[in-house]
Amino acid sequence: MEQQKNSWVMPIVTIVSVVAAIVLSFIGSGALGGTPISEAADGALSADATPFAPAGTAFSIWSVVYAGLAAYAIFQLLPAQRASARQAQLRPWASLSAILNAAWIGSVQLELLLVSVAVIVVLLAVLIRILLILRATSPSSTTDTLLTHGTFGVYLGWVCVAVTANVAAWVATLGVDRFAGWEWAAIGILAVVVAVGLGLAVFTRGYIAPALAISWGLSWLAVARTDGDYESSIIVWSAVIAAALVLLGTVVIRVLTQRRTASNW
Repeated sequence: MEQQKNSWVMPIVTIVSVVAAIVLSFIGSGALGGTPISEAADGALSADATPFAPAGTAFSIWSVVYAGLAAYAIFQLLPAQRASARQAQLRPWASLSAILNAAWIGSVQLELLLVSVAVIVVLLAVLIRILLILRATSPSSTTDTLLTHGTFGVYLGWVCVAVTANVAAWVATLGVDRFAGWEWAAIGILAVVVAVGLGLAVFTRGYIAPALAISWGLSWLAVARTDGDYESSIIVWSAVIAAALVLLGTVVIRVLTQRRTASNW
């Protein structure tokens, strides 16, 4: 009886923390008249601030992440999910990811870019932990798959791209924005992002959501480099190729995995 009573505690904590974090993130993003993230910290995270900053449209992906988090918070309240060992493992990390996102926005608004780098790195670690849980457990339904693999996969993929933009923004405030060979250095970092994207694909056996988000971010990075202070045709084409490699590579890995699984039956 006591166990049934306690089964409500973490589900309620999860939905409260997710809703609170989303509301705080919405307010802190400048949506209600405050300073937009692109203008905060003297524009350090604007689309033309560094070679790694994606065009502003890229950030619309947060709407998908927030909607997914809200839907997940409701889903994990359902009776079957309250009793789910899978959801019991996910709840603390899901809550923490939302809170860290709000903390990241707060640190940027306070112009604490180094703190924002630390926060987003911790957020990345939390999302990787969530991925490990998803990889080790099985979803109970298609809805479960969409709201866990889908939401947190997109979240993880986007943060993989956002980390590079955030670190570049902080480094730029130290006076390191242009140097001989900066374009090739940017291409090298794009290669790392590709390696991470394909590494995720191999580890997850072809989860599509992270690849979609990474490709989305890289595509808008390419758009941002078509003009402005960091206009670079080399980076444009490199980012386009990187986006294609991550997405197509993930699809290929997924198809090959499914074929291998089918042949074992």
